[in-house]
Amino acid sequence: MSAETPLPESHQETNTDVPALSIPLVSAVAPSMTTMPGQTVDICLIPIVPKPQVRRYNRQVQVDRTYEAFPVAAGPLDCSEELATVYGWEPLTHPNGALFFYRAHKRVLTDANVRDYDTAIEIDRAVAMAYNGAETASISLDPSVELVLEFAAEGRRECWGYYFVHHERRVIFWFEAYRSVHLMNGVRGVKSKSHVKHALELQYWRHIELFPNKRILPEDMVVTIKNITMHTYAASIPTETHPMPFTPKEVASVLKLVNLLQDNTNKECEHSVSIAARFMRHICNAKFVNFYGQPSARLVASQSLYERRHTRPKYATISFRILNAIMFGSLAVHSHAVHGVWVDGTIVRSRWKNFIEELHTEWNGYTVFSTVMLVVNVSAFVVPDGQDFLFYLSNLFTVSSLLITLCLVGPVEERLRGQDVVSFMNKVSDSALGMESLAIMFSMPFTFLIWSMLAFFIALTMSIDVVPSSIAFIILGMAMFWCCIIILVVSPILGDQVSHTLWSPSTFLSDLYRRFFTTPAELPH
Repeated sequence: MSAETPLPESHQETNTDVPALSIPLVSAVAPSMTTMPGQTVDICLIPIVPKPQVRRYNRQVQVDRTYEAFPVAAGPLDCSEELATVYGWEPLTHPNGALFFYRAHKRVLTDANVRDYDTAIEIDRAVAMAYNGAETASISLDPSVELVLEFAAEGRRECWGYYFVHHERRVIFWFEAYRSVHLMNGVRGVKSKSHVKHALELQYWRHIELFPNKRILPEDMVVTIKNITMHTYAASIPTETHPMPFTPKEVASVLKLVNLLQDNTNKECEHSVSIAARFMRHICNAKFVNFYGQPSARLVASQSLYERRHTRPKYATISFRILNAIMFGSLAVHSHAVHGVWVDGTIVRSRWKNFIEELHTEWNGYTVFSTVMLVVNVSAFVVPDGQDFLFYLSNLFTVSSLLITLCLVGPVEERLRGQDVVSFMNKVSDSALGMESLAIMFSMPFTFLIWSMLAFFIALTMSIDVVPSSIAFIILGMAMFWCCIIILVVSPILGDQVSHTLWSPSTFLSDLYRRFFTTPAELPH
């Protein structure tokens, strides 16, 4: 292991004009790395972005399972040797507990274990290659520019992923042209530099979030977060249709944290810097996804920015209308709700949590109703009345509603609340039925429950013992009874149309038709 020596005067950092949110310069030492026999000098460098290609949270470094008491030496414990600078690399600990290394010379950051001598030699060459690449590309590097290296693999080759960080412009960059699907984050139609800048700034804040140590929290950053959060809160008061970086329930918590962050402005505090960087990342993501500052900016959360290439086939529309009628209009309602939270291949965060909570409440209600109907149906079997088949059919529908609800509350809800919800929704969207398959699944408990009730009441009606001369009056009375029930049930649903127009049978029937024989595209947003 080579001895550590001070850097030559030409390499010593002397600039003290450091912008906020950049790592302050510290005294730097560097080892004299020499090539050992049998070591290759070929280094493979590939461009990467912080999210998701810096895989800090997926490393799964294993620990020895052997249980053995650690011998503690006499006297106060001294950890200075383990925390000392190694080959010019200073070990730092993220507020979450992750260990990473910072080298003041050339301002390099990495998660790689540079305490290993071979790794230190290899990463030193990667640093030299990255800066040589920037020099060859005639890219002027400010003294505050940082370089991040991450061990990566491209095919069967072992490479080092890299990116530079420009603090003044708050972007990441590379010494070569680069197309990244990770940078686009699934957003299509990106055509302008002013638009892609939001994606680069998003990655910049992810970088700050990953490496918050030795940084100063600038006051203007906290003020920006506070102003955007207040605007979000104001926009959510009359309606929740505004595309927002935070949900209405999150806004109050964010404002409380921002007020606490103001106490740490212009101070070196990695915890506050990490929190503020996370908020800024969400803000930049919302700007990028919603085409902020572009002619086609999304101003309503459910607004689709892309033109439809394929129209729905006529047979599919007719099938949807028929199925929606069989499901008593619940298919169109759930389809409209699903398309309201999944717009252009992205999740509308301001609506998503409320959507999941409403589904959970709805499913719990179906569980209670199905259990009650099951008890009523079972008790009806005790009295033989010749209508056992209808009671059996009602039982079958009730059990189906109960089982489907239990399945939805379990694995399906877990997928909707999980980290991979976007990939799950993409798979559903690419299926044969598209997002309508989710709407059908969500509508099944309600549909089976209503059909169960109908079968039960029909069986109950037919089980009434009457004399032949009274059959006509009974049928007429029951028909009038069910008509009144239907009107009382449907009228609240169509109340806004009925209250604003003169009621007539024709308007009522047309409203009823639109309710049960409609498609999601025809529903109001």
